[in-house]
Amino acid sequence: MTATETPAANRWIIALAVMSATLMEVLDTTVVNVSLPHIAGNLSVSINEATWVLTSYLVANAIVLPMTGWLATVLGRKRLLQISIFGFTGASFLCGLAPSLPLLILFRIVQGTFGGVLQPLSQAVLLETFPLHERGKAMSFWGIGMMVAPILGPVFGGWVTDSFSWRWLFYVNLPVGVVAMFMTQTYLIDPPYLRNTIRKIDYWGIALLVIGIGALQLFLDKGADEDWFDSRLIITLLTVAAVAIVTLVVHVLTTEDPIIDLGVLKDSTYAVGLSLITVLGFVLFGSMMVLPVFLQTLMGYPAMQAGLALAPRGLGALIMMPVSGILVARVDTRKLITVGLFVASLPLFWLAQIDMNAGYWDVFWPQLAQGMGMSLLFVPLSTTTMARVPKHKIGNATSLFSLMRNVGAGIGVAVMGTLLTHFREKGVQTVGASITAYDAASQATLAQLIAGFRAAGADTATATTQAYATMSGMVYQQASMVSFITLFRFAGAMFLVMLPLVFLMRRPDMKSPGDTPPAH
Repeated sequence: MTATETPAANRWIIALAVMSATLMEVLDTTVVNVSLPHIAGNLSVSINEATWVLTSYLVANAIVLPMTGWLATVLGRKRLLQISIFGFTGASFLCGLAPSLPLLILFRIVQGTFGGVLQPLSQAVLLETFPLHERGKAMSFWGIGMMVAPILGPVFGGWVTDSFSWRWLFYVNLPVGVVAMFMTQTYLIDPPYLRNTIRKIDYWGIALLVIGIGALQLFLDKGADEDWFDSRLIITLLTVAAVAIVTLVVHVLTTEDPIIDLGVLKDSTYAVGLSLITVLGFVLFGSMMVLPVFLQTLMGYPAMQAGLALAPRGLGALIMMPVSGILVARVDTRKLITVGLFVASLPLFWLAQIDMNAGYWDVFWPQLAQGMGMSLLFVPLSTTTMARVPKHKIGNATSLFSLMRNVGAGIGVAVMGTLLTHFREKGVQTVGASITAYDAASQATLAQLIAGFRAAGADTATATTQAYATMSGMVYQQASMVSFITLFRFAGAMFLVMLPLVFLMRRPDMKSPGDTPPAH
């Protein structure tokens, strides 16, 4: 059944069916973050060991993402979706039962493998189910899962863990999975042009993909923990990833029936869209990592409140997503992308203006505005990027789209975390170098601190030690503040730098009833 033959009522039922499963999968990428101490304590392991619960899921997820289009061609989209929902739900149940860390990691790998195909599959189903002039509404619905779920994941995870147990983070997927299975079985139909045309299995492509993407994800996830290029492991992972990915690109360009079809990159609109979604993932997840650290280290927020501080971004996205979906059908989407890039950058420069005296509302309003700006960018970007892709290649195109969003997110978290440490250390050295015995202001501050501690009852030696410790803390705070400001400006500038690329995109004809699938 083609998009134009699908009854309007059924379209939204299909959308609800595929997005219910996808929503729980995207939630699982961040929902466990705040529960790691509980998992570590319950399973008698260190928190560092427990982080493999996150890493194993992300690695498996990243590996399977780009091969989703190929798998859908081999198995059929409906069958693959049902297998994935069943496997993800079953693995979630096993994760909740896991009696040890090794078994939990094993089940998380299985969960990530089955769950990885849900993002691109749901997008492909929505793009095919809705006619071109209604794809903006479909992508706004899809965007709620892709953007709001990761933001609310830590908040939801913290509430479930505190109210029940970390095991219920996985058990809550069971009823959602059962309902999604029923709805996809009842309402989803594979399009007639999606059939198995694969004449042979690309074993070399699969092997190179698993090695390359797996090594890249491990490099990004573990780089900071291993002190990046001071670690032989990290250097090895990067080398393996680079060699495997370059070899994979050469392989898929020269082989018949490759695991990934890079031919879609010939369309400049799609290629630019991949670049923009990578940057969006970079800034979205990078800033999501930086802001809670800022609130906890400088503003004194507990971990739960720091997570809640991200909620306004999700609220802003939730408000603007439907509006963006309506605008896509009425306004040149390239203009919307341009406005979205500009609007999404402003709250980051706004955050760069706050200081140590900032309160909750000084963080709330920029977060709300950024969520709205991100939505104004995400919906037209998703719609425009896919508008010129032939229907029989949509599955492959959505796989690459989801992959680059996740790669951008991984790079964003890694780069922003590394830059934060670098800027902070450099700031401490710069500010500390100005505090000398010959600096009148520094000596006056030191004298005031000593006098204050002596007035509180400390002897001269103790008061002096406490004063030096306090000044050291003040230096660290100021250096950290400068570091966060620099990172917010850097993230905002990344959006502005991408503006010229929008002119390389072609305007989609949103009045078109849809392209006709090619004859086989």
